[in-house]
Amino acid sequence: MTSQPPSSSRTSRRRKARKQASDSDPATQQDPGMPSRNPRAQTTSLESIRILPRTPKTPRSSDRGWTSQDGEPLDEVELSLLDENERRAAADGLALEDEMNHISGTHAVSKPISAKDKRAILLLVILYLIQGFPLGLALGSIPFLLREHLSYSQLAIFSLASYPYSLKLLWSPVVDSYFFPSIGRRKSWILPMQLIIGTIMLLISFNSEEFMNNPADHIYALSAAFTALVTFSATQDIAVDGWALTLLSEDCLSYAATCQTIGLNTGYFASFTVFLALNSESFAQKWGIPRLTLGSYLRFCSLFSFAVTIWLLFIKEDKESAEENINIKTVYSTMWNIVKLKNVQTLCILHLFSKIGWQANDAVTQLKMVEKGLGREDLAIAVLIDFPFQIFGGWIAGKWSRGDKPLRPWIWAFWPRLVLALIATLTVYWFPSPPISLGFFAILVIQTVAQSFAGTIQFGGISAFHTRIADPVVGGTYMTLLATFTNLGGTWPRFFVLKGVDWFSVATCQIKEAGHELSVKASECVSEHGKASCSELGGECITERDGYYIVSAICLMLGVVSVVFYMIPTARKLQSLPISKWRVYT
Repeated sequence: MTSQPPSSSRTSRRRKARKQASDSDPATQQDPGMPSRNPRAQTTSLESIRILPRTPKTPRSSDRGWTSQDGEPLDEVELSLLDENERRAAADGLALEDEMNHISGTHAVSKPISAKDKRAILLLVILYLIQGFPLGLALGSIPFLLREHLSYSQLAIFSLASYPYSLKLLWSPVVDSYFFPSIGRRKSWILPMQLIIGTIMLLISFNSEEFMNNPADHIYALSAAFTALVTFSATQDIAVDGWALTLLSEDCLSYAATCQTIGLNTGYFASFTVFLALNSESFAQKWGIPRLTLGSYLRFCSLFSFAVTIWLLFIKEDKESAEENINIKTVYSTMWNIVKLKNVQTLCILHLFSKIGWQANDAVTQLKMVEKGLGREDLAIAVLIDFPFQIFGGWIAGKWSRGDKPLRPWIWAFWPRLVLALIATLTVYWFPSPPISLGFFAILVIQTVAQSFAGTIQFGGISAFHTRIADPVVGGTYMTLLATFTNLGGTWPRFFVLKGVDWFSVATCQIKEAGHELSVKASECVSEHGKASCSELGGECITERDGYYIVSAICLMLGVVSVVFYMIPTARKLQSLPISKWRVYT
C-alpha cells in the first residue's frame, strides 16, 4: 500500500482566504505569536455502544511555524468525530467562496439535495448498517442468549469482545495512510473488511447451534470470533467516516452524522431488539410465525455484507482523496503531546473512574431480570421504547451545556444515576414471579428510560466540555483522545464486575437421602451446567448468597465516595481553569 504526495494549490487558496477574512475582521485579530483559531477544528462525539473515536483527516504542512511545548514543529491534525456542526466545517475540499463565507460567519442559502448526494447518503446508511449488525450481536443479544448457559465469570470473558471499538483510535492513522491508489483510499479498507466480516459471520452460522447449546465448551472460540468481528467493524467504520467527507458535497456534509445515526442504530437494534424478539419461542408461538435462529440471522447478515461489497466494486471513489498524505508519526506525536498535559491527565483519570458507581447496574441488572423471568421480547420492547428518549436527552443536554459551565449537567446527573442504580438493584431483589403484570412492566420501562435519559444528559455535558477545552490547532486529535477515555471508563470495569458476581456468590447443592439432608458447596447455580452438576448428584442447586447485590453495593459506595470527594470537586476545578491551561502549542 502507498500514499500520494498532497496537492498544495487548493490549500494555498484556503490560507489566503483565511488571511483576507482575518485581516478584514478586527474581531479575529490575535497576538502575532499565537496560532490563529481554526473554526474547522471543533468537534463533538457520540456513546452506546456509545460509539466513538473517529477517523483522522489529512494533516497540513506546518508552514505557520506552530510548535508544541517540546519545541518541535506541530502539524495541524484534525480527526472527525461525525458531529453535525463539525461535518459542515471540516470539509477539506471546500470551494474558496464557501470557505470565505464560513470564516466570515455568513452562510449561503441551502440548496436542494442533488441526485448524486442522495445516492451517497443511501450508500453511507448501508455501510453504517453493516457495522451495526455485528455490534448489536456482540454487545446486545448474544450475552442474553448465553446467560442461561454460562456463569457470570464466563460472560466476563465474552465481554472482552467489546473492547476494540473503544480502542480504534490506536490504529485509525494507519487506515488513513496506507491504501492501494488503484482501488482508492477508503475502498482499499472497506472492501476487505466487509468480506472478512461476512466470512466470519458465515462461519459462525454453520456452528451457531453448537455454540449456543454448549457455549461453555466454546467460550474462547466464540469470544475470539466476536472480538474479531468488532475489530474489523471498527476498522471499516474508520474508513467509512473518512469517505463520508469526500463522498458528500460541501452542502450536504452535515448529513454524514445523520447517515451514521440511522445506519448504525438500525443495524444495532435489528441485531439486538428485533432479533431477540424473533428468536424467542414464546413470541413466535404468540404471533404464529417461525422462530428466527441465530444461524439464519447470521447468514442473512453475511449475504447482505457480500452483496454490498459487490455493489461497491461498481462505485468509483473520488481520486482527490488519494492525493492527500497523512503523516502517521505526526498524528501519534500529537496524541502524546496532548496526554503529557497535566490537566488532561487529571481529566483522563476522572473519565476512567467516573462510571464506577453504576457499573453493576449496566453490566448485570438486565441479565438478572432475565434470570428471574423477564422475557427477552419484553426487554427488547423496553429498549425500543427508550430509543426516542435518547434523542430527546441529547437535545436537552445541548441546551443545558451552554455557557461557561458545560460540566453542570455532567455533575448534576451523577446523583440521579446513582439513585436509579440503587432502585434497579432493589427492583431485582423484589422482582415478582413470572408472568409479570402490565403495571410492573411499565415500571421497568420508566426505569429504563430514566437511566438512559440521565446517561445521555451526562454524556452531552462532558462532550460540550471537551469541545470547549480542545486545542483548535489539534482539535480532532484532542477530542478523539478524550472520547476514547470516556468510553474506556464504561468498558474496562465490566469484566471485573461480572467476575465479582460469581466470586461473591455462595451456592450449595442440597441432597436429600433417606430422611437426611446433605449440603455440598457448588460453584454456582446460575448456568445450566451448574444446575446439571447438582442434579447428577440427586440434589437441588440453591443460591444462598447472590454476589450481584454485594458487587452492586460496592459499586454504589465507591460511586458515592468518589463523587463527593473527588469527581465533583475535581470537575469544578477543571471547569474553572482558563482555556490556556489546555493548550498544546507554545
